[in-house]
Amino acid sequence: MRSVSRVCDVSINTVSKLLVDAGTVAAAFHHEQVRDVRSQSVQCDEIWSFAYAKAKNLRTAKAVPIGSGDVWTWTGIDADSKLIISWHVGDRHHGAGLEFMSDLRARLATRVQLTTDGHKAYLSAVAALDFNADYAMLIKIFGRESAGPGRYSPPVVIGTKTQTIRGNPDPAYINTSYAERHNLTMRMSMRRITRLNNAFSKKFENHCHALALYFFWYNWVRTHKAHRLTPAMAAGLTKSPMEMSDLVAMIDAREAKILSEKRQAMLDAVPQ
Repeated sequence: MRSVSRVCDVSINTVSKLLVDAGTVAAAFHHEQVRDVRSQSVQCDEIWSFAYAKAKNLRTAKAVPIGSGDVWTWTGIDADSKLIISWHVGDRHHGAGLEFMSDLRARLATRVQLTTDGHKAYLSAVAALDFNADYAMLIKIFGRESAGPGRYSPPVVIGTKTQTIRGNPDPAYINTSYAERHNLTMRMSMRRITRLNNAFSKKFENHCHALALYFFWYNWVRTHKAHRLTPAMAAGLTKSPMEMSDLVAMIDAREAKILSEKRQAMLDAVPQ
C-alpha cells in the first residue's frame, strides 16, 4: 500500500480509504450475486495468516488492536468452475466453522458432494446444520520426522485415508486438491499473506477488505486457465468477464447513494 501511495503520489490515507471502500463493495457484491450455485462437488479448506502479530508474540506486543493474532480464511470452491462459493475470515474453532458452513449451504442450489480435511470443526458444523450433502473427509497421514529447529513447513505427507461421514460420496471425487491449489493462488496473489514477509496486515479489518477485493478479482475478473473463463462465467452467474473499473463504478455509486441519503436526512431534520 505504501508503494502504491509513492507511485501515485498520494497520501497513504487515500490508499487506505480506497481499500476500505473497495473491500466493502466487493464483499457486498459477493453476498448478493453468488447465490443459487449449481454445483456437483465442493471442496473446503482453511488457510493461515495473521494480523498485527502472530499469536505467540501478542504477549509482548504493544497497543494490540482487536482481532490481532492468527487469522484463518475458510474457503469453499466448486471443483468444476473453480468458483469460490463462500469464504469466511476468523479463527479455526467450531464457531467460525459453523458460520462458514452455514453460509456455504445457503449459496448452493443443489445437493453436492462435499469434501474437507480432517479438521473436527467441519464435522461438528455439518452435523449441527444437517448439511444436505454427500460428505466425506480426506485425512492426511504425516511422517514422524521431527520439525527441527527453524523448520517452517509441516512434515511430509506419506499417505491419505478417506472417511465417509454422510450420504454416498463418489470415491473419485473425494479430494481437496483444488482447494489446496487455490491456497497457493491466494498466497501468490496477495502480498499480505505471503509466507515470511513484512507486508502482513496491521489491522484485522483491512485484512478482510483485502480478501474481499481478491475474491472479487478471482471470481469475476481473472480468466482461469482450466476453462478459459472466469469462475463466475463457468458457474453460470454471468455471461461476460468483469473489469476492475466495474468495481470502481460500484464504489462511486455507493458514495453517491450515501451522500444522497445524508442530504435527505438533513432536509428531513429541517423544521417545516
